[in-house]
Amino acid sequence: MSSIFRFGPATLVTAAFIGPGTVVTASLAGANFGYALLWALLFSVLATLILQEMAARLGIVTGRGLGENLRLQLQHPLLRALLYLLVIAAIVLGNSAYQGGNLTGASLGAEAIWGDTAWRLALAEQSKLNPWALLFGAVAAAILWQGRYQLIERWLIGLVLLMSLAFISSMLLTQPTWSAILRGLLVPQLPEGATLTVIALIGTTVVPYSLFLHAASAARKWQTTDKTQALAESAADLRTAIPLGGLITLAIVSTAASAFFGKGLTLSNAGELALSLEPLFGASARYLMALGLLAAGLSSALTAPLAAAFALQGLLALNPQQFRLTWLLVMLIGITVSSMGLKPLSVIWFAQVANGILLPVITLCLLVAVNAKALGRYRNNRRQNLLGFSVLAITLLLSGRTLYLALS
Repeated sequence: MSSIFRFGPATLVTAAFIGPGTVVTASLAGANFGYALLWALLFSVLATLILQEMAARLGIVTGRGLGENLRLQLQHPLLRALLYLLVIAAIVLGNSAYQGGNLTGASLGAEAIWGDTAWRLALAEQSKLNPWALLFGAVAAAILWQGRYQLIERWLIGLVLLMSLAFISSMLLTQPTWSAILRGLLVPQLPEGATLTVIALIGTTVVPYSLFLHAASAARKWQTTDKTQALAESAADLRTAIPLGGLITLAIVSTAASAFFGKGLTLSNAGELALSLEPLFGASARYLMALGLLAAGLSSALTAPLAAAFALQGLLALNPQQFRLTWLLVMLIGITVSSMGLKPLSVIWFAQVANGILLPVITLCLLVAVNAKALGRYRNNRRQNLLGFSVLAITLLLSGRTLYLALS
């Protein structure tokens, strides 16, 4: 008998999409447009629930991750090569670049809490590296090195709960306008200049690498459990973790809206948001926001390398040593990028373009996989297909818009 709510593999998805990129995007959405774009966040959460349910079901029923299922389904050499190239470019290389942002975000949170400590300044002066990035990268690597799924899951549950406490508390301290929040959620509107922010809000929540991460982790979590029971537990997991992630993002948007919107102030990064809250709402707001940013950076620093390794393992049938080498390489690249202050804009731009192409492609592959006759009574029903293809259509439109803006 499963409970109504529980934490499980879906927590990895929440930990993955609530990273520094989401914190920055949500902060800018609130600072520049107030509560007007919350409807885009609501759509993102619903789309994530739809796709991640399919990914988890595929993993539970087949006992394989999404990458493995794609490898078995795609028999045409050219199609397989094109998909593999796209996945490696968007997820493996892209997550390597994003990992630098994850560690930088965690460092910004730490600096907002502790400031320029003597040991950090001394080490930075001697080595020209970012000590916080080295520390958090080492912590994340140590957790992943254990290779124990339950340990990783527990760490991520703890970090997600910490983010929830920090960001929701900071929102409550800023006393948001609740009627405006409700209107923003239920009444779609597109202020002038908000198109890119809408795309970014959706793009930071509905991401292809989370599908690989969730399918593989669900297959591991429930490999010896009765499928009916596993699916019930997975459903409870989804309705706990994904809406909680949406609530965290809503809290960030609302905090930034309360602090910046309509006040003639500008915001350039999330670390600046944390520092700017103190004169407006007191020291508690600053420290809570900074703590949330630190937790967001560290949680994504765990999931980004793991997702890249799961994707590559499924597609290329990597052995355990190669799996570990993959996430370790992503981690080392991220530490280097963050520690040396590099800004790999061209790599991130390329990864965003590749992700723009990859999301509808992977969504279509997922829909084909969960409609396979081999799944028997667990294959998609008519309602699930209607919802899935609706999300596919919208992701196609958004991807086309993203590519147009990126290439223009």
